[in-house]
Amino acid sequence: MASEEELFANIDALLEEEPQLPPPAERARLREAAGITQARLATALKSTVQTVKNYENGRSEPKSPRLEAYQRLLKGWAAKYPAPGPDVPLGRWARDQKQSAQTEEGPARMSPERVAALDSLPLRPEVPQTFTRVPTVEEDETEPDIGVAVKPAPERPARPATSSRRPAKKATARPAADPRFPHGPLAVLDGDGSAYGVDGLVLDCPATTVVELVEWTLREAGLGAPKLHRYGKDSDPLIVLTAAAAVKLGLPERLEDRRGLRLEEDHPVVKQVLKARWQLTQRGFGPWARIYRKAQGRERQCVQLAVLSWDALDSRSWPGVTQMEPADIARVLGVYAQRVITPRGSTAVSGLELMTALRPPTRPVRDEETGNWVSGPNPGSLGTEPMDPAPPEGQPEHPAIYHSGWKGGFLREEAYQWVRSVDTLTDEECLLPFAVGLDLNTAFLAAAARLTVGLSAPDHFVGPKFNPKIPGSWLVDLSHIELDPRLPSPFTPDGTRPTGPAWYQTHTVAYAQELGHNVAPIEAYLRRETGAYLDPWHDRLKNAYVDTLADLGVTKDLTDTEFLAAMERHKQVDPAMAAVLTAIKSTVKGGIGKLFENPQGKHYKEGEPWPAMMRPTWRPDIRAAVISKARVNMHRKLLNMSRMTGLFPLAVLSDCVVYPSPGASPLDFLPYAASGKPQPGGFRLGPTPGLAKLEGVQEMSWAVDLMEQGLNPARHIKGGDAVLDEGE
Repeated sequence: MASEEELFANIDALLEEEPQLPPPAERARLREAAGITQARLATALKSTVQTVKNYENGRSEPKSPRLEAYQRLLKGWAAKYPAPGPDVPLGRWARDQKQSAQTEEGPARMSPERVAALDSLPLRPEVPQTFTRVPTVEEDETEPDIGVAVKPAPERPARPATSSRRPAKKATARPAADPRFPHGPLAVLDGDGSAYGVDGLVLDCPATTVVELVEWTLREAGLGAPKLHRYGKDSDPLIVLTAAAAVKLGLPERLEDRRGLRLEEDHPVVKQVLKARWQLTQRGFGPWARIYRKAQGRERQCVQLAVLSWDALDSRSWPGVTQMEPADIARVLGVYAQRVITPRGSTAVSGLELMTALRPPTRPVRDEETGNWVSGPNPGSLGTEPMDPAPPEGQPEHPAIYHSGWKGGFLREEAYQWVRSVDTLTDEECLLPFAVGLDLNTAFLAAAARLTVGLSAPDHFVGPKFNPKIPGSWLVDLSHIELDPRLPSPFTPDGTRPTGPAWYQTHTVAYAQELGHNVAPIEAYLRRETGAYLDPWHDRLKNAYVDTLADLGVTKDLTDTEFLAAMERHKQVDPAMAAVLTAIKSTVKGGIGKLFENPQGKHYKEGEPWPAMMRPTWRPDIRAAVISKARVNMHRKLLNMSRMTGLFPLAVLSDCVVYPSPGASPLDFLPYAASGKPQPGGFRLGPTPGLAKLEGVQEMSWAVDLMEQGLNPARHIKGGDAVLDEGE
């Protein structure tokens, strides 16, 4: 006979079992009796309509803590809406709820209405239910107002990250911006089937194969993002796969082909995808894989996959993100998607895609003969066809230039890489204790603001009169212009004085004219159709940058002292948002760099076309315009600083400049008026694009030592061996 201890252990085990729910059909009956739609119930449970349907047709069961919440709701409904009539069996669950209410809660804790309702319940033996409820058409078509699930996270070994499995800040529920995409732009799928979305959303994903995942994403997940322009396209849903999720779906945890970065064509998953009549892009199944079918009408059928363990997120652009928990990864990517664009590859690719999303190449126009709407060019865009560059704007490998035999030289509009000659250093400068580095916030983005670029093909002109309002490339001799040797030349990337005629972008020539020098172009390649193509791109990325900095405590209303203190600690305030900020900066530089993407691969031969040049967004002239303006902006500040303060820089690297300083802070040498306000024209501290922040501080002797070795202090000022991004 069992001992008392064994009996109590068995009873305790029963008590610890998960709460029991009524049969699926009874769940549906109770909800309908209460007059609650599946959509409203999904909102209350912070789940999805499909999940509620699954609960009511027996396909799935809730887990804690949603289980307890759902049980409490059904228990309350059972008291208010008992089974209709004595012929309907009560069942074990309802009987247990009545008895529990009578013995545990007691009359004192129950309303009179509930006591009466429970008393009216007939206690009869449970009879198995054999019918299955079919959802109504109205319920099938109902969309939830918001889908923020609270599926519990399973226990797992700790990862080497400071983030929690849940987002550090859980946004409050708010109505979805687009009812077609109630659950946001993306989800991060983990190996247990949990798909983590924005604002704390967690979906249950039953997929065990890539094909099932694609179909679930398109049919049930409610993921995607609305178009950014009225003539553009909606963003396809993005599913990010953790290593565990990738393995569960039959993918290798790591890619064996590290050069091609894609699965072999005979891999079982690739065969499976193609057998199901889905297609892959020419990039194949790599870290960023697009799986699609031909669109049906206006409905796109495309899902973007990103495999984390295949290095889909570059650590330079997304620092620390791959080590975060899935919920935090979803938060980082979700904020980026909402403020910039749903990631479609590297940040460089996303930056280029953002240009097209904001300036779609086509728009609907009415055919005057037929009266039908057809696709036509969208004014202000780059069109749908690639454009050959003017000979000096391309490179020798380009087919149009290679086969033409062009020998006339090329543009050299690149970012600064200049080190001042130690021979120009004065004793006073060398005796200053510190070298302080200033970095311009997103200098290329600031240069893109209100930038007029060419939209049409280039035309050749001989002996034209210079016009600073016409974008293009000018052959001009600027070698006669003599400037202070303590400043870099504004006309060359290395800061040396030009030695003869050379090709320059419009902004460079205009700056020579601004400095009071005569310019007489020998010839030019100019574009008749122009426009501020990058304006919406600049505006969106500027807002994203400023808003993200504000989330990290760096706002526009701070004093310069407060700004420096906030910047010193901003990365520790919220590592997730700090990663978003880095990604935004990488999007700017990478997007501009993609405008002039060179041929890649050891098998490439000069004179052959390469994939990048076949894009309408392969526009080296636009990249040259941005970099020329950024370099001119930098030189203008350097010149104004020398006039206001008598200080000259030690070195410049892209958007970073190093100054000798009497103190370890920019406040010790930046120009301020008597009122305490920064002097216009020089470097100013602040969080917006084009303003400056502290990059680093070293001893002056350290900087001089590097300069004597021919090394650039701006490259290392951040932390001794730190190497700055050179702008691409």
